Amino acid sequence: MTSKSVKQGEFYELEVDRDLQQSPAYNDDLAPTKVKDRTWSKWNIAALWVGMSICVPTYTLGGVLTAYFGLSVMEALFTILVANIILLVPLTLNAYPGTKFGIPFPVLLRSSFGMIGSNIPCLIRALVACGWFGIQTMFGGLAIHLFLSAVSDGWASLGGVGEVIGFFIFWALNMYVVIRGAESIKWMETLSAPLLLIVAIGLMFWASDKVSFTELLATPASRPADAGFMGYFLGGLTAMVGFWATLSLNIPDFSRYAKSQKDQVIGQIVGLPITMFFFAALGVVLTAASTTLVGETISDPISLIGKIDSPFWVAIAMILIVIATLSTNTAANVVSPTNDFQNIAPKLINHTRGALLTGFIGILLMGWELLKKLGLLESDVSVEGMYSNWLLGYSSLLGPIAGIMIVDYFLIKRQHLDLVALYTPNSLYPAFNNAGLIAFAVPVAITLIALNMPALGWFYNYGWFTGAFTGAIVYFVLANMQTASATQTDALQS
Repeated sequence: MTSKSVKQGEFYELEVDRDLQQSPAYNDDLAPTKVKDRTWSKWNIAALWVGMSICVPTYTLGGVLTAYFGLSVMEALFTILVANIILLVPLTLNAYPGTKFGIPFPVLLRSSFGMIGSNIPCLIRALVACGWFGIQTMFGGLAIHLFLSAVSDGWASLGGVGEVIGFFIFWALNMYVVIRGAESIKWMETLSAPLLLIVAIGLMFWASDKVSFTELLATPASRPADAGFMGYFLGGLTAMVGFWATLSLNIPDFSRYAKSQKDQVIGQIVGLPITMFFFAALGVVLTAASTTLVGETISDPISLIGKIDSPFWVAIAMILIVIATLSTNTAANVVSPTNDFQNIAPKLINHTRGALLTGFIGILLMGWELLKKLGLLESDVSVEGMYSNWLLGYSSLLGPIAGIMIVDYFLIKRQHLDLVALYTPNSLYPAFNNAGLIAFAVPVAITLIALNMPALGWFYNYGWFTGAFTGAIVYFVLANMQTASATQTDALQS
C-alpha cells in the first residue's frame, strides 16, 4: 500500500503509509493537518491577529513613523491604515493553500522553489523570525524586570542584570508554550488578546488629562519644510508592510488549522486592520505626548509605564504586558522558524528541537544588547533606528518570496498541489526549481545594486513592493517557459 491524498469536502487530507514515513522529506510535524484537527474558527483566527498585533513593537512602530520617516501624526495614522489594508491581500491569498491542503509554509515552498531549494527562503524567514524573537523577548524580559522592581527594591537595584535575568525567564516561558503545540498557542492567543488592549486604554486614560490630543493630532511633520509628502509616505508604508511581511509568508502555518476558507478570510479581516491601526495609532499619539507626560520622548510603552509614580499600577501593567507579549512572540516568531528548521532535515529536527534552535539563535542575535545591559559592551544604537533599517532591509528579501508564492499557487499550479509528491524527493517537484530561485535572485541582486547606486535607491526604499512585483513577474515568465519546454519534450518523446 502507498500513501494517497483524499478529498474531504473543501479539504485534502494525506493518508500516510510506510513509503512517506520513510521519506527524508517527511515527519509528523510537517505532515498536513488532519481534517478533524482543523478546529480554528474565524474568532480564533481573529484572536490570533489581535494577540499578535497588540504588542510592544506595534506601538513602537507608530513612533518610528513620526521620528524616523518624517511623517506628521495624521500622516502616520493614514499610513498605518493603508498598510494594513494592503497586507490583507498577500495574507489571505497565501493562507488559501494552507487551509485547503493543511500544509505548513516550508512544505508549500517546495512547489515554487523545489524540495531542497525551499530551504533558502525558509532559512531567510527563520532568521528574520529569530531576530524578532530576540527583540520581543527583550521587551518581555524588561516587563518582568519592571514588575519585580515594583514589588522589590532589592530587585530594582540589580539594574541591567535584572533585565538580563528577566530576558531568560521570558525566554523559558516562550519555549514552554511553543513546545506544548498548536492548541496551547490557540488558548494563549484567545486568553491574552484583550490584556494589552486594557493596558493601552489605561495609558490613554492616564494621559487624557495631561495632554491635548487635538494639539497632538495637529503636530506637524519633522521632515524638511520643502520636502514632499509622497516619498516619506511610501518609505513609511514599506516599513509598515514589512512589519507583517513575515506573516504574509508563513500564514499557512496557522491557516492549516482553520475550519474553512471563509473562517480564515473573515478572521483575518476582522482581526488585523482595526487592531493594528488602533495600537499603532496609540503608539503615534503617546510617543508624541511622552515629552509632555514625562519630560522626554519615549517610544515604547514599557519604559513609559515605568515612569508612572505608582508601583501598584506598574506591577499590574507589567503582568498584562508579559502575557500579551508572550502570545505575540510564540505565534509570530517561534512557530515559523520551528517549522522552517524542520524542513532542512525532517528526520533530525522535530518540533521541540526546532523550537529550541529558534530560541538559541534568538539569544545569539540579541547578544550585543545583553552584553550592553551587563555593562560589558557600549553601543549607542537606538531601538527606533534599528527598527527602521531592520524593517526596510528584510522586507526587500521577503517581498519577492510572497510574490513568487502567490503566482505559483494561483496562476501556475491553478490551486492544485500533489500532496504525496510534496513529501517525496525526485518525484513531481524537483530538488531545485530554477524559475523560483532565479525569480528570487533577480530582485535581491537589484536591491544590492540599489544600495550603491543612488539612481536606484527607490528600489530598496520601497523594497517589499518592488521585490514582490519583480519576483512575481519574473517567476510567471520563467515558470511558463519551463512548462512549455516540458510539454514540448513530452510531445517529442511520445
